[in-house]
Amino acid sequence: MLTTTPEVLTNPPETFAATRVGLQRVAAHVLARRRATLCGKFGLRATPAGIGTPACGPDHEIVRISGTRLVRERTGEAAHTTSLDRTTATLADAAALVEVDLDAPFDAGHDTMPVGDPTTPVALDPEALDVLARWYAFGWTVLDRTLAALGPDGAPTVLQLWPEHLDVGCDVAASAEVRTNLGASPGDEHSEEPYLYVGPWTDRRPADASYWNVSFGAVLRYGELQRAADPVSDGVTFLMRGVELLGS
Repeated sequence: MLTTTPEVLTNPPETFAATRVGLQRVAAHVLARRRATLCGKFGLRATPAGIGTPACGPDHEIVRISGTRLVRERTGEAAHTTSLDRTTATLADAAALVEVDLDAPFDAGHDTMPVGDPTTPVALDPEALDVLARWYAFGWTVLDRTLAALGPDGAPTVLQLWPEHLDVGCDVAASAEVRTNLGASPGDEHSEEPYLYVGPWTDRRPADASYWNVSFGAVLRYGELQRAADPVSDGVTFLMRGVELLGS
């Protein structure tokens, strides 16, 4: 049974990286494409046991991944739900369910995952999907609590899950002159494990040199969070520290 309890960060299986890449293809070319078709935007959200679109379009449509299933929900003249098993379906099957054209141009940023072969099943392991769902629930919780702690002076943008890199993030004001990205990445070509990050918009790295541990800013990795007595609290403390340093 899938769970998204934010405090529980389980060990990723060996299939984690391949599943992350597969999920990124589905996020960009099924979920984000569908939202862009309906309302011209492609930002996604964490959802129970997965990720999905906000409700949009005339039928208030939601397309989401729940565990191993791709779900399409509409509440037009009559409520209607359809779904398919993502562990065996191809990208073409998923595109057909939500009515998107994979041959149409689509750009969610310069690192948008290629469509690839739409007739081959996308590698999505249920155990790895569970770890990803837990991570997004955790990351969203940490970011929500951080934005609440910053208050209105933080002037945050909308918290979204970006299909280009599959990370949850927004940007906030550290001061009247300085803004920074805050986010939760599921991992990428630079890091096999997920991480929280602070990404300043400038090259300035004030005060604590040990905090700024990567070229683009600072990260707190999955393994460190797993060892914490209270991972959510440690995550909030890490993000707040970056904002405070940048605002000093």
